[in-house]
Amino acid sequence: MTPAHVEAEKSSRSAAVSRTPFLIPGFRTAAAACGMRYRDRLDLALIVADSPQGATASGVFTKNRFTAAPVTLCRERLEAHRAGAVLVNAGIANACTGEEGLVRAREMTGAAAKALGIDPETVLAASTGVIGMQLQTACVFDAMPRLAEKLSPEGWADTARAIMTTDTVPKMASVKVEIDGKTITVGGIAKGSGMIAPNMATMLAFVCTDAAVEPHVLDYYVKQGAGRSFNAITVDGDTSTNDTLLVLAGGAAGNAVLSDVDSRGSRIFGEALEAVFLDLAKRIVVDGEGATKLIEVVVEEAADPASARTIAFAIANSPLVKTAFFGEDANWGRIVCAAGRSGVALNAETASLFFDDICVFKDGQPLSGPEIEEKASAVFRQKEIRVRLSLGMGGHSFTAYTCDFSFDYVKINASYRS
Repeated sequence: MTPAHVEAEKSSRSAAVSRTPFLIPGFRTAAAACGMRYRDRLDLALIVADSPQGATASGVFTKNRFTAAPVTLCRERLEAHRAGAVLVNAGIANACTGEEGLVRAREMTGAAAKALGIDPETVLAASTGVIGMQLQTACVFDAMPRLAEKLSPEGWADTARAIMTTDTVPKMASVKVEIDGKTITVGGIAKGSGMIAPNMATMLAFVCTDAAVEPHVLDYYVKQGAGRSFNAITVDGDTSTNDTLLVLAGGAAGNAVLSDVDSRGSRIFGEALEAVFLDLAKRIVVDGEGATKLIEVVVEEAADPASARTIAFAIANSPLVKTAFFGEDANWGRIVCAAGRSGVALNAETASLFFDDICVFKDGQPLSGPEIEEKASAVFRQKEIRVRLSLGMGGHSFTAYTCDFSFDYVKINASYRS
């Protein structure tokens, strides 16, 4: 789905999220066309922390058992909680490539480290594209000198384009907040369009901040924020081999180091980080392959958090539900059916369903009539739709984000390798 226009500012809680180009003090980035699989387009990107000590680093990765080589590499190197750079390629995923894939990932990061004059163990890697193909390292080696030479604080827009595969638009988001009199910037880019489902969507996301943050504080807010954003989205229920979220905190803002998870400054930082995560995550769903609508699925009054999450994703992943949204058919029966077969024990007599604020099903009974049908159908004609299922069984809730299934989803994925 390619929006004709998106507002420059979106609000997430108290943090105003900008989708315009941004700068993050202490970081430079660049992109180049190396020709690994694509021709005449940016497909290789480099993000670099200016500090000789690198940046505090944290990450969240796929739970797919067929883990891509760059994911394995990042997990190993993030044990030190420091990173000097991130190297990203698009077109070839370097997944299911055996030991040779890991060797080539190390060679790529080694080339970046040599060009930057830093320790290879501080260079992280990420890849996206076709599974099962070996990386073409020669083109990366050839491109590395000009990539390093192009590094600039203004390079984020090009980098956002370089990491795209079937995406139709680049995805950027940033937030500025004040902590103890210092302005803190959090900015990031993401790619993702298909094979999207926790954990974590076929997605790559790279977020940097000039805040000074202790590793345990950064880990806490990265994982918490990912759970309510990148791990709350689905396009088609498929989880990739390469899903990667990397967050680097460079410290150039000069704030007192955030060392207590519960401090006011840490909470402000965590809110800003989550605002960027959530905006990027929603942009991934909106740009879902062939998507025309963004659907927010809220399950509330559940007996426990796990039940709310399970039911929300049962609805959000249902092909019958998603095709009904595309066809603008306010078929509430499909949603109730998906909830009922989720495996969670439910009481139909206490369940109510709303499309935006229109109640179509109350206490286990349909609310029928031409007026309700017309109002419900009008909601389904919107580009953004909120579905709310109240279970009447407790005080827990979860929100999932999904999109519709259109004809184009099949067309795109039927010939992805060609």
